[in-house]
Amino acid sequence: MAVKSRQAENAAATRSALIKVARKLFAEHGYAETGTEEVVRRARVTRGALYHHFKDKQDLFKAVLLAEEERLAGVVGERASRETHPWRALMAGTEAFLDACLDPAVQRIVLIEGPAVLGWQAYRKIDNDYFLAGTIASIEAAMAAGEIPRQPVEPLAHIMMGAVHEASTLIAHASDRAKTRREVSEVIDRLMNGIRAGTR
Repeated sequence: MAVKSRQAENAAATRSALIKVARKLFAEHGYAETGTEEVVRRARVTRGALYHHFKDKQDLFKAVLLAEEERLAGVVGERASRETHPWRALMAGTEAFLDACLDPAVQRIVLIEGPAVLGWQAYRKIDNDYFLAGTIASIEAAMAAGEIPRQPVEPLAHIMMGAVHEASTLIAHASDRAKTRREVSEVIDRLMNGIRAGTR
């Protein structure tokens, strides 16, 4: 049992090292300009180790993207959990996500390379896996508290996520990202408060 446990720990450490190095390279150079040779060299593992854990470079990129989405979901959830009112929690989570989009690694890996490398449908499914259920739960809580008028929840969640995703993409491609982030926040605030119309 101890031998198997050590083997599992070593395998997990190798996989983690590959993802960590790949994240840095993908963020700095992009998917196309990152070679697996450089990944294994910097991670100090063999090519065999890479292909033991991942089918190919795209599979490695997907693992990096999943790790990044999980981290982002944690940031959003943590910021939202500080608020006691459902609407403020929803807005705090939205602002946390948009703040995270100022990170060059998030811009390159999640917003620019993600859809390009995996295709829009696969990327959208990953995004939904991490954020849709939480958005639906937040909307339902806000409706229960009387902060949003009763309406179909899932379509509203998709539309709100779509608006935030477009805003994040705008930030990622902007020449002045800090300025665009401020402008996006103003627009999102007006848009979201429009959803509350009739409850105040």
